[in-house]
Amino acid sequence: MRAYERLLKYVVIRTPSDESSETVPSSACQFNLAKILLEELQELGVDSYMDDKSFVYGKIPATKGYENCTKLGFMAHMDTVSDFCDHDIVPVVIENYNGEDVVLGNSGRTLNVKNFPHLPKLKGRTLITTDGTTVLGADDKAGIAEIMTVVERLMKDEIPHGPIRVAFTPDEEIGTGSHSFNVPDFDAEFAYTVDGGAEGEIEYENFNAASAKFDIAGFSVHPGSSKDTMINASLVAMEINSMLPSADTPRDTEGYEGFYHLMEMSGNVGHASLNYIIRDHSASMFEARKNILLHIEKIMNEKWGEGTVKLTIKDQYANMAEIISQHMHLIDNAKKAAENIGLTPEVVPIRGGTDGSYLSFQGLPCPNLGTGGYAFHGPYEHITVEGMDFATDMIMEIISLYAAV
Repeated sequence: MRAYERLLKYVVIRTPSDESSETVPSSACQFNLAKILLEELQELGVDSYMDDKSFVYGKIPATKGYENCTKLGFMAHMDTVSDFCDHDIVPVVIENYNGEDVVLGNSGRTLNVKNFPHLPKLKGRTLITTDGTTVLGADDKAGIAEIMTVVERLMKDEIPHGPIRVAFTPDEEIGTGSHSFNVPDFDAEFAYTVDGGAEGEIEYENFNAASAKFDIAGFSVHPGSSKDTMINASLVAMEINSMLPSADTPRDTEGYEGFYHLMEMSGNVGHASLNYIIRDHSASMFEARKNILLHIEKIMNEKWGEGTVKLTIKDQYANMAEIISQHMHLIDNAKKAAENIGLTPEVVPIRGGTDGSYLSFQGLPCPNLGTGGYAFHGPYEHITVEGMDFATDMIMEIISLYAAV
């Protein structure tokens, strides 16, 4: 079975994670996919199990004579974002795509070349899109499908290989799933998440990340008699935001450039709040960004009175380049694997987070590989059959390279 055939089967099983939940998995629907994946692994003869948090683990023994090769793992996540995932997902398959704009069903949305200039490069391929009303779920069911296709090939002894581990995980999209990952039982020396973009992409540098919340306590009195008395919390919130660099937003940054992102705001005269996320690849710039926020808190309290503004900063994850830089064979072999199957490898920074970040700092160095997908997290998500085949072949080639050492 080809990877795309599995993808079409998996995406119709809706698995949005729930950021408001305190359970793991955050949504019970993730068990629905986990059970199917476990059944498929067991049908293929893989030693596998599912734990009570919906993690699915599998172990494939080495080919005889290759037992001492590197224990290598591959993993992908089962959940999708919750946005655009409130009704049935209907994937649309377009054979011999012409490289031009695609009308997405009756949604009123168009996948157009203006917004997605890579589309002409996909001309002649088989394109898989949404009907324009939901996510596709290729993030990261494409990674699951590709890993499962690799497992099937390995179990048919297509290539000699060392010990291989696979895992399918919940709650990556809300950044909590990896915290429950059983690293010792997974029993790999190194691993790759298969959760990236275009085929041939290799990622090992992600953002340093934190959340920041300003709570502003106002002083509410009758507006007709508030001279030199009222403190309008909403106006103070606006003042705080105006003190941040205006071009340091997601819309205005790319590559290794960091940002402040205002996620949510609310307020009235008596109380207001601002919720941000802070991102930067550079550890020093990341600390500088947090210090700017602390300085704003100080200045606001000096101006409006102590206790008017309270800032809470919480670190979320760190740049895994700190760990991967000590194991660059992971990147070198991924690049070589891409070249060996006819791709031009592209090492790009992740403008976000990844399970591999947390796992790398838990003793499992874990860079990320592209799945062949584009425009994740929305109704314009799309992928090609051929891109998935390349991604699958690249994993196989990585396994071969580690078996040859």
